[in-house]
Amino acid sequence: MPGNVSSGPVVILLGSNQGNRLDFLAHARHEMGVTAGSIHAVSSIYESSSWGDQAQPDYLNQAVILNTRLEPPALLDVLLDIEKSMGRKRTAKWASRIIDLDILFYGDRIVRENNLQIPHPRISDRRFTLMPLAELLPGFIHPVSGKSMIDLLLMCSDNLRVKLTAAKAYPGQIQ
Repeated sequence: MPGNVSSGPVVILLGSNQGNRLDFLAHARHEMGVTAGSIHAVSSIYESSSWGDQAQPDYLNQAVILNTRLEPPALLDVLLDIEKSMGRKRTAKWASRIIDLDILFYGDRIVRENNLQIPHPRISDRRFTLMPLAELLPGFIHPVSGKSMIDLLLMCSDNLRVKLTAAKAYPGQIQ
């Protein structure tokens, strides 16, 4: 199994709000395991109101900890290829999507490039992101804010509905 080239977890957030959302999440996890590395752990699946355009259908979201040797730009390219192969078409900013794959963390690395920002810049603003993160990595410290995932969740002012819909597919909580 390949190890991370980061010092800490590589975390990807999966989201879907079109079609058979559970199947799309499962397919994306499979493709990530084939093309990006191996999946170390997954969070439960959470359903949430659509963030940004609440008129859109509800999302299912799940966080995945990935073991990868890909550097962040190469990992982003692989994730974008998975999205495209699954039929995602990028239209409007808040448009519905079959699949959305976002790099939340690459260990404690900070990446600021035109098309890639790690940690994801809006983690602390989004309850649908923080709930699976707090489940998987409650004590992980955000490399920019210096706060744990639990602390960020407790401080989050986002009050959109987020509810647990499916327990973890397999165990794997790490600190």
